[in-house]
Amino acid sequence: MTLISERQIILFKPQGRIDLQGGMALSEKMAGIVPQKNQLWVIDLAEVDFMDSSGLVSLVQGLKAARQSGCRLVLCNVQASVRLILELTQLDSVFEIFHSYDDIHCIVNKSSLMLVG
Repeated sequence: MTLISERQIILFKPQGRIDLQGGMALSEKMAGIVPQKNQLWVIDLAEVDFMDSSGLVSLVQGLKAARQSGCRLVLCNVQASVRLILELTQLDSVFEIFHSYDDIHCIVNKSSLMLVG
């Protein structure tokens, strides 16, 4: 018997700046999600051109909330200026960072199939 387990993907697409205001908005969006075990939370940073420490706090809080709920949080499409902040704070080693959203789909599709038998 084959059991196919599909992972539910929650996509966040912040835009512009993730500073105090943008970080609070992202945190509110993430807090509005009812976490379910095995959800994949994707934060697509393609349209984010600036992030400060307030933005980092919202990302770390989101990661903590996701992990506590049995979810997985990943980042994709990280722009150079934001990647630099993640690297300087060594958070690039804490977050799973993918080059593109399509890269995430390839990994999820491979890992979301289970053979039970």
